[in-house]
Amino acid sequence: MRLDNAFGIHEQALKLRSRRAELLASNMANADTPGFKARDIDFKQALKGEVVKQAQIKTTHKNHISTPTSSLSPAHLLYRIPSQPSLDGNTVDMQQEKTVFAANTLEYQASLGFLTGKIKGLKSAIRGD
Repeated sequence: MRLDNAFGIHEQALKLRSRRAELLASNMANADTPGFKARDIDFKQALKGEVVKQAQIKTTHKNHISTPTSSLSPAHLLYRIPSQPSLDGNTVDMQQEKTVFAANTLEYQASLGFLTGKIKGLKSAIRGD
């Protein structure tokens, strides 16, 4: 078993969830900024993209250091379509942003819990418990 494969896609999921939380927090911070356009990501598509990137990154020598990229491509950054646009051009809907932020936080915690369980299981296997 390869240790770098032990965590599955949850490592990439945590990075994306963290990046999404930053975007959503930025949206909420700019709720009163005229002309600000709310941004979000399509999490499923972004995760697929990360998995493909991870599979494509190969080292050609045992001493090479792999450097996985975790930045979102511009194709994954989307503008939120407002349900009720404001007169100043701002597209942030605070209720929607708070709801999406809370859901993202719960999903982040779920992935973190899964990883914690995996790490405990690996530690137990290493110790021989």
